[in-house]
Amino acid sequence: MKHKFFLFMVAFIVLLTACGQRAGVGLTELNVMTHDSFAASEAVIRDFEQENQVKINFISSGDTGSALNQAILTKSSPLADVFYGVDNTFLSRALQEDIFETYQSPLLAEIPDEFKLDKGWRALPVDYGDVCINYDKAYFVNKSLTPPETLDDLLLPEYRGLLVVENPATSSPGLAFLLTTIAYYGESEYLNYWQGLKDNGVVVVNDWETAYYTNFSASSGKGAQPLVVSYATSPAAEVVFADPPVSESPTALVAGSGTCFRQIEFVGILKGTRQRELAEKFIDFMLSRQFQEDIPLNMFMYPVNSHAQLPEVFMTQIKMPIQPASLPAELITAQRDNWIEAWRQLMLK
Repeated sequence: MKHKFFLFMVAFIVLLTACGQRAGVGLTELNVMTHDSFAASEAVIRDFEQENQVKINFISSGDTGSALNQAILTKSSPLADVFYGVDNTFLSRALQEDIFETYQSPLLAEIPDEFKLDKGWRALPVDYGDVCINYDKAYFVNKSLTPPETLDDLLLPEYRGLLVVENPATSSPGLAFLLTTIAYYGESEYLNYWQGLKDNGVVVVNDWETAYYTNFSASSGKGAQPLVVSYATSPAAEVVFADPPVSESPTALVAGSGTCFRQIEFVGILKGTRQRELAEKFIDFMLSRQFQEDIPLNMFMYPVNSHAQLPEVFMTQIKMPIQPASLPAELITAQRDNWIEAWRQLMLK
């Protein structure tokens, strides 16, 4: 009887263990902090979870600036093991705050040097894109109005009240557009340009989601602004998510020389993690071809892995900027907070 009872208990424990594994009970967990725009296919994430017997918890923490603020404020007791989403406009702050551990992934060999901005290997590049002004094609056709082609055009009276931008203190595309104007006009003149935008009725909101999905006329159908600071890939997204389907995007870019800003997004292991080995594996996974090829149709950014293939819609619907604006990383590091504060004093008071 004891032998039979023992065999029964062994079988029962094995059954419970199997059920627990199938349900994810008892699995090691890896917490990944992200900005609100992070997205990945469930099947792709599931592959990583099954291969590594881990449960990934994604912690959505607002726009890039807000997410970084949260990571910094909680660095003594981090909320996550990995942080994805800091970009080159906020990178210097993340590095100065010393929130990341060093990790030189072997997958970096497949990534061009132009994306490797942190030679200390604390923040590793994952994707990139260009922040550009998008416009509603139908609006300009219906109004018999030519879309703007340059930053100067936005000061013309015919575009009064037609542009919505994001606050650079809380939004990475908002900061990217501010940097675009500094690169184009210079530190001595960019505030004069913004004064001109303010006089011409520019609308400022806190984040990209509000700007694009509430204010932009092409996406909501009800917004008042047919011009929005968004991404070069947004026209492709309009085609992918169109219902009913469309063969051509209802939006296009103001993509003249110096009108867009190149944005690169990074991932890093947060100091204090208790899951260092899994965190390394997850970063390797994010840089792998499988995850990299999942990026375009989920986050509508470009993969940094040179072996990753692009979807057809990226080839047919996106007009790449002629010459994206850029600024030296050390200059952004030194002046970013001053530029933002000067902008805030001018635009929000």
